[in-house]
Amino acid sequence: MPRIQGSVVVIAGASSGIGRATAQHLARQGAHLVLASRRADTLEVVRGECERLGAEAIAVPTDVTDAAAVRALADAARARFGRIDVWINNAGVGVVGPFDEVPIEEHEQTIRTNLLGQVNGAYAALPVFKRQGSGVLINLLSIGSWVPTPFAASYAASKAGLRGFTESLRAELQDQPSIHVCDVFPSVVDTPGLRHGANRTGQKIEVGGPITSPFEVAEAVASLIRRPRDSAVVGVAAWASRLAATVAPKPLRWAVGVVMKRGLSGGGGAKAEGSAGNLFTAPEDHAVYGGFRTEPAIKIPTKAWMAAAGIIGFWLARRR
Repeated sequence: MPRIQGSVVVIAGASSGIGRATAQHLARQGAHLVLASRRADTLEVVRGECERLGAEAIAVPTDVTDAAAVRALADAARARFGRIDVWINNAGVGVVGPFDEVPIEEHEQTIRTNLLGQVNGAYAALPVFKRQGSGVLINLLSIGSWVPTPFAASYAASKAGLRGFTESLRAELQDQPSIHVCDVFPSVVDTPGLRHGANRTGQKIEVGGPITSPFEVAEAVASLIRRPRDSAVVGVAAWASRLAATVAPKPLRWAVGVVMKRGLSGGGGAKAEGSAGNLFTAPEDHAVYGGFRTEPAIKIPTKAWMAAAGIIGFWLARRR
């Protein structure tokens, strides 16, 4: 069974949110860390933090949409530590707004980062794993892989595409049992990414309902390193959404559409200027938490409530 202590772990998207929480969590357990994100200065802060927690760590500024840069990341990891035991594809972005009112370049960048960024990571990691005869590839997906996400269609497309990508890799690698491809499906997570994402709604985005801690996701990632398996689902909302998408897809789609439309209708919420957010430029804020779990405002309920609405709708339809 793989151990975290002494393992060489590459984390793409390590400077904030889930990535930074995962870096801290693995540093405490003695992993050797190769940290990647777009901003060199924020990445250096995380590197220093991990070393203070007891890990040996290097920082390699990397844009995951650049395949050559991702290959250079793998080369840097091998040059420093001689191998790569775990590769975590975590970098991700998103844009919220009516599909045809969002600039097409922002849809493209969302898919380029979330989907092609993880393809680039796998393309760099798998040849190393094959030469070694072992390795764990962990892809961060989302409940958007199962549940319709109106007003964030390109984000949902990228996450659904990742599900097909990882399933296909598993089928391709089934004769190499020491190479594992794992998925993590978190519910809505309290990270700065929820604030940094592109916003074309005209409204300030707030989140209500149960929200998962980034450290819960980090522990799920660690559990996959210790005991590799196909997937880990994090949070009650994620389980509820997956269930609703399986047993009541049409009522769920209706409920999600209604709730999202109402949430973005204005409803007295704060106005916001349209922004491309962190799609093309990395933000300065690199905290672990986004602060949503302490805020009373609710504009867009989490998908847990959407899932519950879908199940209720299915039950009512059956009774009718």
